Amino acid sequence: MANLFGTDGVRGLANGVLTAELALDLSVAAAHVLTDRGEFAGARPLAVVGRDTRISGQFLEAAVVAGLASAGVDVLLLGVVPTPGVAYLTASLDADLGVMLSASHNPMPDNGIKFLARGGVKLDDAIEVAIEQRMGEAWTRPTGGDVGRVTTYDAALDDYVEHLVQTTSKPLAGLRVVLDCAEGAASDAGPRALENAGAKVTAIHAQPDGLNINDGCGSTHLGNLQAAVVKDGADVGFALDGDADRCLAVDHEGNVVDGDQILCILAESLRDQGKLVDDTVVATVMSNLGFNRALNATGIKVVQTKVGDRYVLEAMKAEGYSLGGEQSGHVIMSDHATTGDGILTALHLLERMAMTGKSLQQLAAMMTRLPQVLLNVPEVDRTRCDTDEVLTAAVAEAEAGLGDDGRVLLRASGTEPLVRVMVEAVSLEEANSVAEKLADVVRERLSLS
Repeated sequence: MANLFGTDGVRGLANGVLTAELALDLSVAAAHVLTDRGEFAGARPLAVVGRDTRISGQFLEAAVVAGLASAGVDVLLLGVVPTPGVAYLTASLDADLGVMLSASHNPMPDNGIKFLARGGVKLDDAIEVAIEQRMGEAWTRPTGGDVGRVTTYDAALDDYVEHLVQTTSKPLAGLRVVLDCAEGAASDAGPRALENAGAKVTAIHAQPDGLNINDGCGSTHLGNLQAAVVKDGADVGFALDGDADRCLAVDHEGNVVDGDQILCILAESLRDQGKLVDDTVVATVMSNLGFNRALNATGIKVVQTKVGDRYVLEAMKAEGYSLGGEQSGHVIMSDHATTGDGILTALHLLERMAMTGKSLQQLAAMMTRLPQVLLNVPEVDRTRCDTDEVLTAAVAEAEAGLGDDGRVLLRASGTEPLVRVMVEAVSLEEANSVAEKLADVVRERLSLS
């Protein structure tokens, strides 16, 4: 089965593409691959399994657990917990494997399966390929006492929240926060962590019912958060996504502070504390030109990767860098986490505000964003995005016209069936015009009809 794994695990329509049978087969194959590679430390391997609030997570959790236990793996059920919580608990509980059931910011009908290796890190591409290749193979099933045991781990959220709070050193007393939990996995952990650190928190979209995750809320729909911050007179607002591995912010006037600006603020904070390794930040090619200019002006270097937090993580791990992330709000602070963590990001932005006495708006002013337009072109053959000569020529012509004051990025989505057209320019009008023209070329050249 080719290309089952995307840039962030296996994702698709729950009970359509992502069925119980597929979840079970994936789990069995993962157990076999990791066993054969010697990834399991003991005679009885241990896995932890968490999920977000989607109703489909219940049957998918049952299928994953059945697959793992039938392959002889003991399982700790974490319940509803953010993706970074599963990553943390995989490491802290010395588990051999972590599994998170979530489609992150995708709509409720979708779901996904993310596997984490020992230490709470994402699986290498080679291991994912090996898992795909071994799905459905014949195997000798353990019986009797050799099958896995399944236990509920009730302290999952307590452990994770305590870890988050311990990463901060400055009390947040006096800071008023609105937190949009996206009706997702952080609906409990998010408010608890910020309150335990001293902030006064108003939580919105924190009543998940299995159906409302990401529905008009969270990091992809900031309108409600902006209105709530202004209405409540809060100092700042934060929006998480369904599995809380990303965070966007809103200042006291309701202005959006995106992932690039957040990275700038945290980079300067870590640099001032002597904790920014090699004075370098890792970001993706989607970062705004204003991001690079702002950090370069402060003497901080930028390393760019392909889009996807896994590629940011790979670059960070290769050189030991301490900070990286994406414009979408995935921020990785490797001193405290192995993956993007929205709650952790919020805590450290608040800590920077408390340490400097500055508002988020003042801190974010270090970066000036160039107008950026991002268009998604669906129902096209994304596999030809980089090979169509006419499209390549159109991109080159657009880049030449923008010169040093803009740029173009055309890429196939790694998680959805579409092509993304991103254009930055001196004015929003110019960015819109160039983006629309390129989107038309994409539709013409890559049409599936």
